[in-house]
Amino acid sequence: MEQKKDYFEGEYMPQMNRIGKITGFLGVILCFCPAVALALVYGLLPQPAALLTAFIAGAASFGALWFVEPISYYPVLGTVGTYMAFLSGNISNMRVPCASMAQAAAEVEPGSEKASVIATLGMAVSIVINISVLTIGVILGSSVLSMLPATVTNALNYLLPSLFGVLLVQFAMKKVKLGVVVLAFGILIYLAINGGLFNWLPGASNYLPTLGCIFFSIAVAMLMVDKKKEGEKA
Repeated sequence: MEQKKDYFEGEYMPQMNRIGKITGFLGVILCFCPAVALALVYGLLPQPAALLTAFIAGAASFGALWFVEPISYYPVLGTVGTYMAFLSGNISNMRVPCASMAQAAAEVEPGSEKASVIATLGMAVSIVINISVLTIGVILGSSVLSMLPATVTNALNYLLPSLFGVLLVQFAMKKVKLGVVVLAFGILIYLAINGGLFNWLPGASNYLPTLGCIFFSIAVAMLMVDKKKEGEKA
């Protein structure tokens, strides 16, 4: 066991961090290739004011997710899984559920070293399958969807909420008290946002429920652990 831990921390993680950083930077560079090609080949250069306006608009809409998503997904994905997820995309509706189901099938403790490795394997399989299915979907997707009845296509809108519901049940079953408390808090904060209590925060509905539930669950879990330790000492 000690040898496995030394290998994980001394060889596996440094190598994965190096590969993750390289592929991450390559992904960023490749994202700019179409814009560079348009500039070099066709001479299409956007004005600095237009770029600044677009950045401000994007940051105002999605800036909070730059901080919320890594914090919220890391406990399930681990370090290597985080590299893979943010490079491949489809994090909430594909990568997190696959990593979580792989951990559940392997019966490993979430957040452990074994869970990190299992999550990486589960996500690797999901990426290969995702790309294969996506390639077919791009070619045949519109024709297949047009053949489906409206009831089926409307039901597809509930796929993501269903996935999150499955994840909630899976983790809440392991920590029932914590799951009930966090679920109640999530309902309260949702009602508060819909009631206009947080209208003074720009775009609160985009990030506040997730961010609030994350840090609230961390605080409650820490309190529960401290009380458990105090009870064991007594």
